[in-house]
Amino acid sequence: MPKRDAQRRFNPNMKEVVRKEVMKLFNVGIIYPIFDSKWVSPVQVFPKKSGITVVKNEANELVPTRMTMGWRVCIDYRKLNTVTSKDHFPFPFIDQMLERLAGHSHYCFLDGYSGYNQIALEDQEKTTFTCPFGTFAYRRMPFGLCNAPATFQRCMMSIFSDMVERFIEVFMDDFYVFGDSFDQCLHNLSKVLARCERTNLVLNWEKCHFMVNQGIVLGHVISSKGIEVDKAKIDLIASMPSPTSVKEVRSFLGHAGFYRRFIKDFSKIARPMCNLLPKDMDFVFDQDYENAFNALKKMLTSAPIIIPPDWSLPFELQVDKKPHAIYYASRTLNDAQLNYSTTEKELLAVIFALEKFRSYLITNKVIVYTDHAALKYLLAKKDAKPRLIRWILLLQEFDLEIKDKKGSENVVANHLSRLVHVSNEEEDLLPLRESFLDEQLFSICALNSLNPFPWFANIVNYLCTNELPTRLSTFQRDKLRKQARYYFWDDPYLFKHCPSQVI
Repeated sequence: MPKRDAQRRFNPNMKEVVRKEVMKLFNVGIIYPIFDSKWVSPVQVFPKKSGITVVKNEANELVPTRMTMGWRVCIDYRKLNTVTSKDHFPFPFIDQMLERLAGHSHYCFLDGYSGYNQIALEDQEKTTFTCPFGTFAYRRMPFGLCNAPATFQRCMMSIFSDMVERFIEVFMDDFYVFGDSFDQCLHNLSKVLARCERTNLVLNWEKCHFMVNQGIVLGHVISSKGIEVDKAKIDLIASMPSPTSVKEVRSFLGHAGFYRRFIKDFSKIARPMCNLLPKDMDFVFDQDYENAFNALKKMLTSAPIIIPPDWSLPFELQVDKKPHAIYYASRTLNDAQLNYSTTEKELLAVIFALEKFRSYLITNKVIVYTDHAALKYLLAKKDAKPRLIRWILLLQEFDLEIKDKKGSENVVANHLSRLVHVSNEEEDLLPLRESFLDEQLFSICALNSLNPFPWFANIVNYLCTNELPTRLSTFQRDKLRKQARYYFWDDPYLFKHCPSQVI
């Protein structure tokens, strides 16, 4: 079904912006007038923003903002996109591409000139747009079509198919040539430029950089040393003032989360700020949130250099059960998983790590170090819970070897999670023996720093005051109401109605 839209209204200033853009495209032959198209989309003008800049407001406070550098003329192809069959051509994984690029001595960074406009169109009439100066159609692929990115990536991959991952990486209109020496990189560059000349692929020489030792690739700095964060972006994040709204918190977490692979315990540090994101939560940015905010900025400014893996060596995986999260991979346990047994939590950690890093571990030797001795013999067990059996089946595709390691030695995974604070009066009564296996400990009293109150505190407060805690989300409030129906309070005791009606 053809889609026709009426033109949008523009004031004289915006109309002049549209006129200049239309004349520029018409003069170079990218668009042409058309009168009988059944597909018509409107023109829209948006402010062209620069990168985030920290400026002072009227109250002399530093606030992050985006400065308007001009105007961008776009075509609103939303109705056309809804009836377009989607092209699902795959894009390269950014982390894997960065690992292939890192570790070389010389690089060349090439940029395509008006990339989309270099692709010829077959269904030109469907790109028709209307503006105050008439209706025009594109001869070349415009921006705004839902299949434009996939089409362009497919075209670039077909051009450099025999070179990709050998000495060039391609991501849209950015081409990264690399070599382990000056002569090798120069030789690879000559091959790439010859291919561009043969296929009439035009490059933007003003944005190209040749024979350099490092460069920025998708927000990361790659060099012979490895992968680093972009210092310009980190300095910008570090200069951001404390958030004053949920929107600013979400923006900060989005920027910081882009580099979460460089930050140890990212989920643990960012968790207080994430608690402010639910819609029904009151925004109170107290000292705990300020500490998390400053800690993330400090971790970003001191982020380490990541080195690509050596595929000739076996991978070692150190896992340990955690009562609330698995860090680095940012995996938290839900309510059901918190009730798992020790063995199930240990195996869940292994399953999650293997799935998360499957692209690294598959077809490679994997050595799993764990301080839970029962996990070592679980793979050979004939009878187990259905859930454990399903997990064990998932492990069969890996070349897996589980090695026992005492908790006192597995300091990387443990992270002191089993040390329990003892009051000063009891410190001298019993020496701490870290060499004990976990299976020998029959009683552990762990303090939850995220929830220092007893489990029944919210229930008692609700029964006494009939008010719900403001810090809880909507889901948590509904859950508390359901739980409270089975209890009643008779000061100073809390009683529960059992299914048999026994109190």
